[in-house]
Amino acid sequence: MTTPEPDWVEMSHRDIRAMFDYWRGKCAGRLMPARGDIDPADILPFLPYVTLVDVVADERRFVYRLIGTMEVALRGGDPTGKSVVEAFFGRSAESVLRKYQTVCTTRAPYHERDDYQVVDRYVGEENLFLPLSDDGEQVNKILVFSINRDLYDVVP
Repeated sequence: MTTPEPDWVEMSHRDIRAMFDYWRGKCAGRLMPARGDIDPADILPFLPYVTLVDVVADERRFVYRLIGTMEVALRGGDPTGKSVVEAFFGRSAESVLRKYQTVCTTRAPYHERDDYQVVDRYVGEENLFLPLSDDGEQVNKILVFSINRDLYDVVP
């Protein structure tokens, strides 16, 4: 089974495309790869921007397992071990949970682009949510890869 190329791929940052291509290569004819198929040594430059979330069968639903160093710096803290509801990073817990749930329901990658203003500049953010499955059917982990970059200065 090959995953068709989504519409967003061509317009994405080259690192988002590279991560998507890596994930797709690890599918090896399956709907999605397992966590064990992902070798951190293969994606070393991307690790600071990676978040790994466990999908759990209790009220927490999504739990941060691993947070890359750049993601920790951006958040201002390390949410490892906390549920997404406790330590979400986004507009609202509901909007963040909806993205994770979409990945679980569709068993397919989810891409988003969000440009926003911080104090003195505009930041462009792209996030890629990639499903992982130990049994090839049920999503049990989600790998999130994020790119954040300054778009341009607001103040001269």
